[in-house]
Amino acid sequence: MAGKTDFTAEEWKTLLESVMMAALAVTAADPSGLWGTLKESMATAKAVIGAKHDASATELIRALAGEFETGEGRAAARDGLRTQLSGKTPAEIVSKSLEILKQAAALVSAKSPADAASFKGWLQHISQSVAEAASEGGFLGFGGVQVSDAEKATLTQIAASLA
Repeated sequence: MAGKTDFTAEEWKTLLESVMMAALAVTAADPSGLWGTLKESMATAKAVIGAKHDASATELIRALAGEFETGEGRAAARDGLRTQLSGKTPAEIVSKSLEILKQAAALVSAKSPADAASFKGWLQHISQSVAEAASEGGFLGFGGVQVSDAEKATLTQIAASLA
């Protein structure tokens, strides 16, 4: 099983970015307004931090989740996101997120094949959690659908990027 020391600093940064990109792709696919975005952010945090304390999570997943509990890890992810996504439209954010997810999946598959399936599954879990966090459409939280068509399409694209 792989950990942080099995990857270069640049590779590790890509893996950290991929965790956030799994969530941002869904959020950008169908922006949910202030409350929806807050709910989606909370779902991301719960899925990421929860993995650190999940006994069934691999060493790699626990190491990545643990990075988000440190100032250095959060700063690396945040700086990477800023560099990758600054000035982009929601459609461009989805596209860039899918690209980073594909890179991260290939990286883990090459460097730690034993971790690849669980890593990809975790990223899909994060995306699904975000998609289900807030209703889309409706008015003042009433009506709407749990997962919009745009989010469903993005979840399908995420699955394809991670395959």
